[in-house]
Order: sequence, then structure tokens, then C-alpha cells
Amino acid sequence: MHPPSGDVLVVDDDADMAEVMEMILSEAGYRVRSARNGREALEVVAARKPDLVLLDMLMPVMDGWQCARELRARYGRAIPIVVVTAAEHARARAEEVGSDGVLSKPFELSLLLRLVRQHVEQAATRSSA
Repeated sequence: MHPPSGDVLVVDDDADMAEVMEMILSEAGYRVRSARNGREALEVVAARKPDLVLLDMLMPVMDGWQCARELRARYGRAIPIVVVTAAEHARARAEEVGSDGVLSKPFELSLLLRLVRQHVEQAATRSSA
């Protein structure tokens, strides 16, 4: 099986959490970019659309709710968003912003990789169709 490829944007103000996700995904073969808040994320996406956004909800400057709403307003459902949060009721919060999935902190690394692979493969299928 060939290694995965895909462009993943990690949006999290927790530098340690972001670094762990970046390291795991990079080692798995993904191109990984990061942003520390929603406003930065919108700038990164405007420069080059990722195949997937891993979005924390509780951040300064622009939180995940505002960022997800703005991403949906600009790009519709073209960019999958997976909410990554330690907040209670994570699934309900993810549904509020129309996310494509939810990953509750703390999470198993295998679950992170499986979720990312699933969404990146779907993105590849969409772009080749």
C-alpha cells in the first residue's frame, strides 16, 4: 500500500497539542500546515485549500465556531472539517458548525490517523471525479 498523501491543516492554540498532531501526521506522510487561531486558519486556507481541517474550538482571536462558519460561508462543504476538542458535548458542538467529524481530546493516535486517512481519501475521490 502506498503512503498517504494529502494536505492537512491543524488549527489549535495549544502548541503542544498542535506539535503532536503535526509530528504524527507528517511521519504518516501527510503535508501538514498549522494555524494558532481561526483568523490564521482562514489566511492559510485562502493561500491553498487543504484536504482536511482539524479544528480546535476554544481558541483566542477567532474561535472554532466562528472559523467553521466562515469556512462554510466561503467554501461550502468543499473542505472537510473535523472538530478536535476537549469541550463537553463535543459531538453536539461539532454538529452546530456542520463538521464532518469529531475527535475528542484526549484521543488515540490510531483514531486520528484513521479519521485523517478517511477524509483525505474522500477528498482525493472528489477531486478525481
